[in-house]
Amino acid sequence: MNTAPKKVALITGAGSGIGAAIAERLAREGYRVAVNDLSAEASARTADAINAAGGEAAPFAADVSSEDAVREMIGAVVAHFGPVDLLVNNAGHGHQAAFTEISLAEFERMFAVHVRGSFLMMRAVLPSMLERGEGVVVNVASQLGQVGGVELVHYAGAKGAIIAMTKSLAREVSARGVRVNAIAPGPINTPLVEALSSDWKKVKAAELPLGRFGEPAEVAGAVAFLASPDGALFVGQTLGPNSGDVML
Repeated sequence: MNTAPKKVALITGAGSGIGAAIAERLAREGYRVAVNDLSAEASARTADAINAAGGEAAPFAADVSSEDAVREMIGAVVAHFGPVDLLVNNAGHGHQAAFTEISLAEFERMFAVHVRGSFLMMRAVLPSMLERGEGVVVNVASQLGQVGGVELVHYAGAKGAIIAMTKSLAREVSARGVRVNAIAPGPINTPLVEALSSDWKKVKAAELPLGRFGEPAEVAGAVAFLASPDGALFVGQTLGPNSGDVML
């Protein structure tokens, strides 16, 4: 009988969409799940769904772009579950505008959530992982961070920075037992995409070699793989669950 304590996973931006699917999948994989979201209501909703399905989860609302909020959240997670074994940086912020119309405030908010948020979260959990000689980090980027996007300079730039940080940190800590990778999803059936016009979705789907958008659960499968022993040789990589839209 396996009496080893369950591992702890912390997923940011897990109140809905891809983040919620990742949290639910990891709970099924046997993780005790710390569900973060900016919205306390959203994080509680995901945690409640996991617990109702027989998993173990707790909500931790916090703004990942705030150093103080991250410090307090990590302390609360460790007090509740123990040290974090798997960190999934999924929290995001969306905005679209022509480059000349992007305000400095919007640009800075984009990088604050995606880049500073990922940095603060990794910095908060890494000391414990390195001390124990094991841990996994999966950063959620976007295919737009690889190829760019019209009226998305700030978003694509932030996602590209996440990919670069992933590679750099992987080189720094992999020999010490901590694996760092990223995923770069393409069009996924989330509330954000579902709100777009049916004409756009029809045209975009036709462009995809797979002929359809992905589902949040399929993205969650990529995270589960990277976190598993089967992903042991993946270091500093960016997997692309994108229906073939971007091939690297």
